Amino acid sequence: MFSWLTNAWRVPELRHRLLFTAMILGFYRLGSWIPVPGVDSAQIEQYFSKQGGTILGLLNIFSGGALSQFAVFALGIMPYITASIILQLMTVVIPRLEQLQKEGEAGYAKINQYTRYLTVVLAALQAAGYSYLFSRQGALDLTAGRFVLIVVSLTAGTTLLMWMGELITKRGVGNGISLLIFASILAGLPGGLRAWWSGDSYQRLMFPLIALAIIVAVVFVQEGQRRIPIQYAKRMVGRRMTAGGSTYMPLRVNMAGVIPIIFAAAIMAFPPTVAQFFPQTQTFINENFSPTALPYLLLQGLMIVIFTYFYTAVQFNPIDQADNLRKHGGYIPLGGTSILIVVGVALDTMRQMESQMMMRHYEGFLR
Repeated sequence: MFSWLTNAWRVPELRHRLLFTAMILGFYRLGSWIPVPGVDSAQIEQYFSKQGGTILGLLNIFSGGALSQFAVFALGIMPYITASIILQLMTVVIPRLEQLQKEGEAGYAKINQYTRYLTVVLAALQAAGYSYLFSRQGALDLTAGRFVLIVVSLTAGTTLLMWMGELITKRGVGNGISLLIFASILAGLPGGLRAWWSGDSYQRLMFPLIALAIIVAVVFVQEGQRRIPIQYAKRMVGRRMTAGGSTYMPLRVNMAGVIPIIFAAAIMAFPPTVAQFFPQTQTFINENFSPTALPYLLLQGLMIVIFTYFYTAVQFNPIDQADNLRKHGGYIPLGGTSILIVVGVALDTMRQMESQMMMRHYEGFLR
């Protein structure tokens, strides 16, 4: 791996992209420590010290610790992810969005524009909700002017993160939005290592083994794919005869990636957040919607399966794939239909031969 990194560093363009990505991620981590104007970070941090096992603690992890600081990037990139998933799922039920998706780059640009608008709306609503929640819990002294300032600052922070993620995608290395989430989660790594080292000897021994087994299993499933063979026939394109050939269509085991997990976590965070405004429901929510509660885990698992189904249907449409194969003269050799035809014709031929042989008093093939 180190030799690969050394070779990558020697390529000027790739080196510039790596430095640009590191610079953007550095700005992101810096903004996670800059508090919103008019907010006492000590009061917010003291409130979050009691939220270790709650949904707010989980959301704080996705923001890289910025939520516990009520920093400029406290909302993280989650509003953008939620907005993009909502738009992608709505393409199944809204014909206009489905038509835009089929128009190529121009259609995708229009969908991205709608995603940005929805991100701003979701970020403003989430900022207002957090401000009101912290005010009710006594962690924030809220006035009308300060409320507007906080909502505008947090919404602008999410919009800036959205722009930074797109910059990484265009001028850096990798998917910018995914790298921002990656950096947020890794920001909690030092604290996790300290907690692991402060445990007993059994925890020190077993945790690395369990973590390694989980990593191997995730890589195995994430990289697993089924390669469907495809044969292309020769065909005339204009005045030229294109050569046929064989290739394969890779069908990934986990075609939806981590998007269903993130979306399910965002949805599951909604009831506990709303329950903060209704103290009479707090006991029920804590018993059933904490990240370690069995009903929470079962419901989140069910939602992950449902969102994986819908997101995979959006990403991979069998009808569109079949149309593309037909337009380019491709077909799957000896597929299920071909086997059915071959076996059916063979059996029918054998029955006819048997009837002919029985008419002549000979024993047939089939008994």
